[in-house]
Amino acid sequence: MTDTIPDIIDHLAGISPGSAGDTLRARRPVTKEGAQASWLALFAPSDAGEFSLAERFALATFVAILHGQAEIAAFYAKKLENEPNGTALRPAVEAAAAYGVTEGPYGHYPKGPLSNEDQDGLIYRVNDGERAILGEKLSALFEHTHLLVLRPRDAEPQALSKLLQAGWSTTAIVTASQLVAFLAFQIRVIAGLKVLNAA
Repeated sequence: MTDTIPDIIDHLAGISPGSAGDTLRARRPVTKEGAQASWLALFAPSDAGEFSLAERFALATFVAILHGQAEIAAFYAKKLENEPNGTALRPAVEAAAAYGVTEGPYGHYPKGPLSNEDQDGLIYRVNDGERAILGEKLSALFEHTHLLVLRPRDAEPQALSKLLQAGWSTTAIVTASQLVAFLAFQIRVIAGLKVLNAA
């Protein structure tokens, strides 16, 4: 699959040629090219393998909603709708994500000097209604992703075993982790560029 968006960050940040944001980004061409290459590798690969594009766009929608980024979430949700079964998946993805929205990060550090910063919070689980539509694989991925985004202090090796048990391969888990990390980067860059572009 190929994507016709020349630069995903410019597109989502609303940066047009000759704008302040365009001038700023032109100062870091390697960073700009690297971000676009990451987007293409994650969301427009020549072979998506066992981690389908529908699953990738569903995960991206979920992450964007957790970050409170409605416009970015809508972009990825529209991409999801263009994939097989995507129209049916979208409402379940959005509902599952909405249930997981909360303030973070939170969780518990190992016993030691940081323990005084421990903070309780939502232990996220996909509701039965959404789970029936999303399936066990995507539900497990959403639960793991919520842990990474909002409760990273509690991340342990056992969390990965839940993904394996749900049917994710090691390769797909690595790709999902890269996707979540890329989205966190993308969302922060876009937020900053919108401010600078409007200045």
